[in-house]
Amino acid sequence: MPRPPSPAQSPDATMPKRNEETAASRPAGRTSFTSINPPNPIEDDVLARAQAGDHQAFAQLYALHKRRIYSLCLRMVGNIAEAEDLTQEAFLQLHRKIGTFRGDSAFSTWLHRLAINVVLMQLRKKGLSLISLDEAMEPTPEEGPGRSFGAPDLTLTGAIDRLALERAVADLPAGYRLIFILHDVEGFEHNEIASMLDCSIGNSKSQLHKARLKLRDALRKHLPQETQL
Repeated sequence: MPRPPSPAQSPDATMPKRNEETAASRPAGRTSFTSINPPNPIEDDVLARAQAGDHQAFAQLYALHKRRIYSLCLRMVGNIAEAEDLTQEAFLQLHRKIGTFRGDSAFSTWLHRLAINVVLMQLRKKGLSLISLDEAMEPTPEEGPGRSFGAPDLTLTGAIDRLALERAVADLPAGYRLIFILHDVEGFEHNEIASMLDCSIGNSKSQLHKARLKLRDALRKHLPQETQL
């Protein structure tokens, strides 16, 4: 299996995507991204052949999805060599488990869930002092029962330095960072994220809201003083 592309080769490995903006910087009132998993008959055929043991079809699946899986791994671990290894491991896992895919969700959602498990296992092995995904999924006392976090966050005025944004995202606890990347960078909907992470849609919205608040606070220091008033 060929190694995944380096960031220089992959346009997906830069931050941010989606017309160079994130929820922390887009205007209030803008709707979230639409689903990125429309039906794809060609991919369905390739998938069916790969499940039947067609190695060429599996190589096609790898070519179709390697950039986004590598991009996800790189954003989560922040190290090129480690992201390449995790991408390889994710596709090795796919090769072993592809026969278990039953079509209950989009294949892209299922594959991302598999890759996420690989990444989280690596983060736990490293013993980083980060909020675990399980902890991030728990509700917190300040969350009232009637609050909804699906709306866009408050707008930050002025230009945000790209490097400052990358650092702020990298500094998010793992659970928050994962949901922010999946929703605001990769463009998955909350129902897809909930399926990937075995959590409720409400928890996905809640953790995205918290991630955006942390990003907003982290980015304020990089704005001109007059815009913070």
